[in-house]
Amino acid sequence: MSANFTLKPRPNWIPVVTALIVREGKVLIGQRPEGQSLAGIWEFPGGKIEMGESPEEALSRELKEELGIDAHIGPVAVTGTHNYGPTGILLLFFHVAFWKGEIKPVHHTHLKWVTPRELESCELPDANRKILGKILQVLKAQNQSLQESVGGKL
Repeated sequence: MSANFTLKPRPNWIPVVTALIVREGKVLIGQRPEGQSLAGIWEFPGGKIEMGESPEEALSRELKEELGIDAHIGPVAVTGTHNYGPTGILLLFFHVAFWKGEIKPVHHTHLKWVTPRELESCELPDANRKILGKILQVLKAQNQSLQESVGGKL
């Protein structure tokens, strides 16, 4: 008896690292520049992992290229997947609490610090919107932890 089956084509996966950079209860997002995919959409800083890079090395490089900072990459905060047509995106969000240098829009058209509530109304890529609930939970927990560490004096 022979088995009749067809092999399903395997999707291409792109690993992407992003930063949750938080200051005074607000998270940093950047507006994608014109002439690129998803132009005008707000996103978290970060980008694709290049061959031979660890996720932390990739995010450190991306933050230098996009924001002009040397960042200490903290632990993974949120993970998720999404697909744009036949291409899958694996998202790794890292905490970034410490950096050297002044954050500036090297890559993005604009940068802004938003509260978790404001983030909900921003136009975000579908891949981010899909896991926004998880991102908001992490930001809320981080803000609560910060408030407790300073005795609620924020």
